[in-house]
Amino acid sequence: KRDVMQNIVQILESVQLKWELFQSWTDFSRLHLSNKLAIFGIGYNTRWKEDIRYHYAEISSQVPLGKRLREYFNSEKPEGRIIMTRVQKMNWKNVYYKFLEITISEARCLELHMEIDWIPIAHSKPTGGNIVQYLLPGGIPKSPGLYAIGYEECHRKPQSPDHECSGQDIENETLGDAEMPLSQAPLKVDMSSTRITYCFLGIAEVRTLQQCLFLHFQANTKTFSKEWVGINGFLSQNCIVDPGISPKSIYIKFVEVERDFLSAGSLVECLEKAIGYPLKFNN
Repeated sequence: KRDVMQNIVQILESVQLKWELFQSWTDFSRLHLSNKLAIFGIGYNTRWKEDIRYHYAEISSQVPLGKRLREYFNSEKPEGRIIMTRVQKMNWKNVYYKFLEITISEARCLELHMEIDWIPIAHSKPTGGNIVQYLLPGGIPKSPGLYAIGYEECHRKPQSPDHECSGQDIENETLGDAEMPLSQAPLKVDMSSTRITYCFLGIAEVRTLQQCLFLHFQANTKTFSKEWVGINGFLSQNCIVDPGISPKSIYIKFVEVERDFLSAGSLVECLEKAIGYPLKFNN
């Protein structure tokens, strides 16, 4: 929980928002916060030190911002009681708040980053000399949403057995409801010792999550758009391996989002702010 809060604070600091002094409930009425989703922070200073420090930070993605702020400034609520007590006892001098309004799709993008685990992609044994093929896991939704692709720099394999899969099998697949080449073994990875770098954020709006990921990882797939040239080239090149050397370990994660919400917001910039570095294969 502390790591999540630190990540939220990092996002708030990266967009350089100003602290607002809490004075009265009219602040919230004036800002028309009743139906907004947002990332927000609560801060304080003391009589001895004017610098404002964070007391709490949260992504208000389910409850509107106005309702959450009222809970933090209402002495009848547990969150508000803590703040009121510290002001009354002169532990704190003033209380402040800051917020960044977000769209539903941006809230889901942040959920993808902070709450969804990475899934390692298995690969076949080399076929045709030095070519391996990706084996996508089952259970990828046939629905719209967001997905991320990442990789691990060190040459270690996901903890799943190698699987054989012929190139002809993949070439015969179609995009409809056809089954993809799948890895049936449980896919588990020790995340505590794994450093995964995000390199691409995809928006499955026209196609489903399953179709998009299939098109990224399918052998000999033609690139369907300019946005995919970089990531598909990277994934294809990673399939060509020298004897005795494993390809980079590749990972995916995804979250379902209603199609109507996917066109709103600045999703790539949202994720880049959250992770603290640019996505290599997003234009």
